[in-house]
Amino acid sequence: MNLLFANDRRAAYPASWYAEVTPPLAPFPPVQGDLRADICVVGGGYTGLSAALHAARAGADVVLVEAHRVGFGASGRNGGQVGSGHRLHQDELEDMLGDADAARLWHLAEDAKALVARLIAGHGIDCDYRPGVVQAEWTERGVARAHAYAEKLLRDYEYDLVEPLTGAEMRALVGSPVYKGGTIDWGAGHLNPLAFAFGLARAAAGAGARLHEDTLVARIEPGTKPVVVTDRGRITADRVILAANGYLGGLDGQVAARVMPINTFIVATEPLGERAAKVLAKEIAVADSRFVVNYFRLTPDGRLLFGGGESYGYRFPEDIRAKVRKPLTQVFPQLADVRLTHGWGGTLAITRTRLPHVAAPAPGILSAGGYSGHGLAFATLAGRVLAEAARGESAAFETLARLPCPPFPGGARMRQPLLALAMAWYGLRDTLGL
Repeated sequence: MNLLFANDRRAAYPASWYAEVTPPLAPFPPVQGDLRADICVVGGGYTGLSAALHAARAGADVVLVEAHRVGFGASGRNGGQVGSGHRLHQDELEDMLGDADAARLWHLAEDAKALVARLIAGHGIDCDYRPGVVQAEWTERGVARAHAYAEKLLRDYEYDLVEPLTGAEMRALVGSPVYKGGTIDWGAGHLNPLAFAFGLARAAAGAGARLHEDTLVARIEPGTKPVVVTDRGRITADRVILAANGYLGGLDGQVAARVMPINTFIVATEPLGERAAKVLAKEIAVADSRFVVNYFRLTPDGRLLFGGGESYGYRFPEDIRAKVRKPLTQVFPQLADVRLTHGWGGTLAITRTRLPHVAAPAPGILSAGGYSGHGLAFATLAGRVLAEAARGESAAFETLARLPCPPFPGGARMRQPLLALAMAWYGLRDTLGL
């Protein structure tokens, strides 16, 4: 089964709250016949759109192909959080990579947030950006670690935008009885992710990139000038950029062995009215310390967008709202009676190390993905890095390509069952508070 069509109709956005409220983008035409380009980008999410934009700005002739619509995948369905750093904390990265490479990654992540801000301002992207992301801790031990990490970021990275929160301060900000404290990062933020993707698409097209939707890539023929074979025609290019992330399928076996798709789910409640201020006292977003993270924020019309739960394999559960209602009511028992008006799923990609996978799997082919749930800003940066590497500017690319990213054990058939077992173990740890 092809993940591109397992849960969605071709060239149609899912029935998410984002798709309902975001002003639509006129379709881009499918590929018609054979094309020639300097760079062919496969995938119309943040990575691909950013790569197309930055390559076209630099003067390259760019063709981007997307099987559905731009922003169709995780880029248009996610929680909208523009986070600091990486999925792993800096002390973990220092242990894994050494201080120098860990510092380079930190600064790249800061560049990623700054790039998002510049793109929003420079292209007038109306995506409702707001500052402030809370890290909410379920245990007192977690609170102590979070406060110590804020101190480390200030001491070692001169990052002074993380504010510690006591239990009382957390309860005043987030109306949940389960959190013991945490931090709030005022250098992070949140936005409408589909609107941001649409803004990138408009900017890329405005820079001269040729965007084509409803064009399914069947295979890539390597060579001195790789050929992207689609169901609509063939694109011959000097460079190919793979930006399909969780929807890569079998286009490249080396990448697929290291970048595994998983599914996550979000619901939107009915407008909460006066109850909204008792759920979140400020216009902030929240992610908590569960291994399978709960994440949430309010919409401008007072709904709660709440993400929780994962699945492995192709198909989404039949009742997404029921799946997410369980963690929602664990966090906010006072919302047990609230009506859920929307429920949708999306497919992202993770790696074993939870670090992004950036590579040149074959001559003339570049790839980035596996952002492990931390991809809004970093995928946008990765697109720029791939565009730079395609024209020979490779310093950031080489830094990212050095990151350890071993293949998943078990091969194509067994890796997802093995991951499901591992996630069950971590779910038990969450339940026990370990």
